[in-house]
Amino acid sequence: MFPKKGIQYVADIFHEYPHAFWMLVVINFIDRLGTSLLLPFFALYMTKRFNVGMETAGALFAVWTSSSFIGSFPGGALTDRMGRKGMMVLGLIATSLSHLALGLANTVTLFFIFGFIAGIFTDIASPAYQAMVADILPEQKRSRGFAIVRVAINLSAALGPALGGFIATRSYLVLFIIGAGISLIAAAVVIFVIPETNPLSRPGVVTETTAESFSGYLRTLRDTPFIVFTLISILAWLVYINLSTTLGVFLRNSWGISESGYGWLLSLNAALVVLFQIPITRRIENQHPFSLMAIGALLLGVGFAMFGFFSAYSIYFIAVLVITLGEMVMLPVSNSLVAKYAPEEMRGRYSFMYNLSWGFAYAAGPFLAGLILDKANPDLLWYICGILGLAAALGFEILKGNSTQIILTRKN
Repeated sequence: MFPKKGIQYVADIFHEYPHAFWMLVVINFIDRLGTSLLLPFFALYMTKRFNVGMETAGALFAVWTSSSFIGSFPGGALTDRMGRKGMMVLGLIATSLSHLALGLANTVTLFFIFGFIAGIFTDIASPAYQAMVADILPEQKRSRGFAIVRVAINLSAALGPALGGFIATRSYLVLFIIGAGISLIAAAVVIFVIPETNPLSRPGVVTETTAESFSGYLRTLRDTPFIVFTLISILAWLVYINLSTTLGVFLRNSWGISESGYGWLLSLNAALVVLFQIPITRRIENQHPFSLMAIGALLLGVGFAMFGFFSAYSIYFIAVLVITLGEMVMLPVSNSLVAKYAPEEMRGRYSFMYNLSWGFAYAAGPFLAGLILDKANPDLLWYICGILGLAAALGFEILKGNSTQIILTRKN
């Protein structure tokens, strides 16, 4: 009886959303499968391949993410002016080439150079993905729509780290080559299957000039409630990014847990999202969004703090469970809030500005965390994560009182 109910549940969800949305979900799955093979093992690869410390690996994340600002800045404006599809194709092809170049780099200097170049191009399509979801879905379906996209991403992430850990123990070069090939496949699917959804491409709509498109960023900076929301989000993402950056090095150096053991923790995280993201989002979607953001941030802080208080591998599975619950509450809500803040014609630029919260976290977080891991008591990192999670939760609760009416009265 249960399998029939499960099949009917999936069928009902499938028929509830348009074909274009599901094609976008497939693209996210293919694209992120290549990323999830590689990203969790970058720090492990650098420290092993080039015999450097986590401080140096953290510096690479800072260089990579900082350079991504260069690419994603025009990406947000061009997503609104020229369309979502072209940006997605450009980003996927650039990702493929950069993965291959990183795998062939034979010195840490070349790795940094290729990382800088890769960062410029590989994040150019992020605003396009997020804007396309908002284009396709009406407001009342966006939170659950972003949740479905997250399920697809995490389904790939459930497979990627375990498979990547298996391949990495044998050949990191093969790992980079496979990642490059997957991105090319995703680009081909976008070219032949995905329609353009940019509202400005509709007949009769006046197209912005290039100068007007880029000057639109000034309009986002004048949107004080949105900017405050973005700044508070940075605190939460500084905590969350440790899952895919510094945690693996900590587990290996402090407790001797292998790449494969770390990969299973990440796979658990992804599997939980696949199984429970949609039911949880459906259950909580009528709650106040800023309360949900606060709860999620607090759960992130508690989950990461557990790595500082406990030393048992079995307890780490519980910590990942808490972290995963936090991200399942926060991430679809945060994307839906960005779409609510943004006027229809500026979704790409608002998405870019909000993505800066992630960019800053990835630029500064691994480097600062690396300093702690290399030069201080490693457990201190996880205590700080707990404090940052609590601070973010308090910030979102303050926003709940000050921004509610602004959010509720905006129209897209």
